[in-house]
Amino acid sequence: MLAAHTGRIETMPMNRDPNRETEYTANRLGFHYYPDTLHYRDLDLTTWLPELTALGAGWLVVHSEAERAIPESFIKGLISAGIEPIVRFTFPLSVPTPPEAIRTILEAYARWKVRYVVFFDRPNLRSAWSTSAWAQQDLVERFLDRFIPLASLAVDLGLTPVMPPLQPGGDFWDTAFLRAALQSLERRKQQKLIDKLTLSAYAWTQGHSLNYGAGGPERWPEARPYFLPPDQEDQRGFRIHDWYVDIAQAVLLKRCPVILFQAGAEVDPQQMTGRALPENDESLFSVAALLKGANAPDPTNPEEMLEPLGNEVLCGNFWLLAAAEDSPFAEQAWFPPDQHPQPIVTQLREFAISQTAVVVNPGLNSRKTIRGAHLIERYLLLPTYSWGVADWHWNVIQPYVKKYRATVGYSLQEAALAKYVVVIGGEDGFSEDDLRWLRQSGCRVERINGDGTYIATQLAER
Repeated sequence: MLAAHTGRIETMPMNRDPNRETEYTANRLGFHYYPDTLHYRDLDLTTWLPELTALGAGWLVVHSEAERAIPESFIKGLISAGIEPIVRFTFPLSVPTPPEAIRTILEAYARWKVRYVVFFDRPNLRSAWSTSAWAQQDLVERFLDRFIPLASLAVDLGLTPVMPPLQPGGDFWDTAFLRAALQSLERRKQQKLIDKLTLSAYAWTQGHSLNYGAGGPERWPEARPYFLPPDQEDQRGFRIHDWYVDIAQAVLLKRCPVILFQAGAEVDPQQMTGRALPENDESLFSVAALLKGANAPDPTNPEEMLEPLGNEVLCGNFWLLAAAEDSPFAEQAWFPPDQHPQPIVTQLREFAISQTAVVVNPGLNSRKTIRGAHLIERYLLLPTYSWGVADWHWNVIQPYVKKYRATVGYSLQEAALAKYVVVIGGEDGFSEDDLRWLRQSGCRVERINGDGTYIATQLAER
């Protein structure tokens, strides 16, 4: 099975900045660590760091108590190995958690260079609240009354607060809940928090193709909360982030980054406690390839390639690395207690070895498709003319280049090495066949054509 998927999958090498001042966009693959707070000894770190490294992990979701921090040696050990910890606090929603109750712990995490902290879990579920609290009006506002003080403290300490993941669908429809929450943050003038805000989502497949719902509400405009027409798709699938990012863009006029939890799991693990998840190794492997920046086939339709993940996805974390023998999630672990690892572990180890493959840029006249060779994040592809290069193109693209540090060039082949390509100009510069070839190379492609004012306006909206 592995050879069928990975024969020539090529990914960009991981570049890890020891000062950790930039996002690690080269590696978005992560895991959920133990679903408890009992495995943070030095022995645990010694045991699991080699496994995480062998799997090519760059992120790890860890749980923190409110009364004590995860040991410094564990946190720093992860960071030194180039693995980004995502610290989750699952406080009860029935009563507010005073910020001062966790200030000391958050200060420690900030001092140890943790960046991402998540407060609460699935506030759109009835079971997350007491019966009386759920029955009251203004559920979203009462959630924000609990979230904002903690998130604001995190921002003040230099941490990045993460909006908790919602139950896809949920008792209070998740997209409606998220939209209302973001609108309230705007109304409450929480700009400092909005500037730092990161979203999160449970990226379960729910039995759908990994492409299900891709494109979000722009592609599926008839999908509505609690109602899905027969010919439409919605957010209840792996591509849930497309929907959340579009909501953020509509409300906040910014495309918030997103952390994916339990990426690629077929169902909610909570619904399968005591049992193994009905996971498909082909599907998990394709998710891993996407997170590594490679192209991957759609397991439900091998003739089709999956759409690349949006740049807003910071990482996707697989459920579950390990669990204690008495854990209700023990049978769902990739490394079950006292048993051999699941088959997907071997596949991912081999894939991690291949990720350092060097991609050679084909000749300028070549039409060889480049699979997964996304060495560039954003590329502005400009046309050339018989009389030379248009100076006005340079003038209108400067704000975009400064904003994203985008690469600018005139080579179709060089553009094929980018995740996201904006083509400036009409078909006299680059034909639709050229754009189709870029898409087949795994690029997200968009053309902007018009006068200078129109191009500048369109770039400013991105």
